[in-house]
Amino acid sequence: MVLRNYKDFCYSLPATTHVVQWRGSQVWKVGGKAFVISRWGDIKYARVTFKVSELAYETPREQPGLRPAPNLGSRGMKWVQHYNEPGLSNDGLKSYLGELHLIVSRG
Repeated sequence: MVLRNYKDFCYSLPATTHVVQWRGSQVWKVGGKAFVISRWGDIKYARVTFKVSELAYETPREQPGLRPAPNLGSRGMKWVQHYNEPGLSNDGLKSYLGELHLIVSRG
C-alpha cells in the first residue's frame, strides 16, 4: 500500500487521530489508544505494526512478510508487524485495521 492510500484510509476511520512519535513513527489512535504504528522513511517496504486479538495472533504472524512486532511482541503484547512482501494484501491490511479500530474504539 502506498503512503497516501494508507493515510487516507486511516483518516477515514471515525474519531481517528494521528501523531508522530518515537523518532518518526506514524501513530494512529482512537480514543487516545494506539491501534497502528507505521514507519515509511527510506526503507524498501513500509513497516506497519498493528494490534491483533488473542485469537488472531497466531495466524498472521506465521505468514511470510509478517512477524511478532519487535519490542511490543517481545513483551507479550499481541502486535504483529507487516515488514516485507508478500505480507498482507492492501485489502487484507485494511480489513485488519478496520477491525482493530472498531475493537479499540469500543474499549
